[in-house]
Parts: sequence; structure tokens; C-alpha cells
Amino acid sequence: MQYPSVMKRVLVIDDNSDILWVVSIILKKYDFEVMAVPGGQEALKKVKTFSPDVILLDVFLSGMDGIEVCNKLKRNSLTSEIPIIMFSAHTSFKDVSQFCQADDFISKPFDVHELVEKIQDHIVAKSD
Repeated sequence: MQYPSVMKRVLVIDDNSDILWVVSIILKKYDFEVMAVPGGQEALKKVKTFSPDVILLDVFLSGMDGIEVCNKLKRNSLTSEIPIIMFSAHTSFKDVSQFCQADDFISKPFDVHELVEKIQDHIVAKSD
């Protein structure tokens, strides 16, 4: 599969600062432009200015949880087409898909190559 050569943007939302840091470093090594955000409310604001190509969203966030963030993004006509990949150590895609319209899921801890491949695949699918 041919992947786009233009730097693509990924918004990463997780309330664990260590995960934000590690995922940001990993994705930057794969030439993604990354914005890391620690909470749902802030993410809803940043998505407008950052215009991500993909959103990587933790299911369990303090305050507004990932399910609620996903639902708000998918109901908004300006953000509904952005692919959302949910991630969690405590649930599955089947569980998540009952409550929101996430496009994909990856379990924590995740394989770096699987994560990057999922992100790239959603970017390619979105541009088709």
C-alpha cells in the first residue's frame, strides 16, 4: 500500500502524561505531526485549530470520557469524518462500538507497528 508523503496530523488524547509522551515520540519518528492533549474538553477545542487527519483517543479519561468525546466529534459535521482510533487496556472494540462510532480500536499495550499501520490505513482510506 502506498502511503502519503505529506506530514499528517495526529491528535492524541490521554490523561496519562507518560502515554502522551511515549506515543508522541513514536509518531514523530514516523513523520507524523502530533498534538498531545490530556483531556476531552481541551481536545474538543484543539481539534478545530489543529485539524487532525486521525484522532487517537483513550476510552477512559478523567472528566469527559473518551466515549463522550467520540460521540461529540462524530455528531459535529466539521469533525464527523475524522477517523477516531480508540485505545484502552480495559475494554475491546466490541465494547466501545456499542457506545460510540469509533472507526477502530487498539489495545494497550500496543505494538508500535500495528498502531502506525492503523493510523496510516485510516489516512489513506479518508483520502480515497
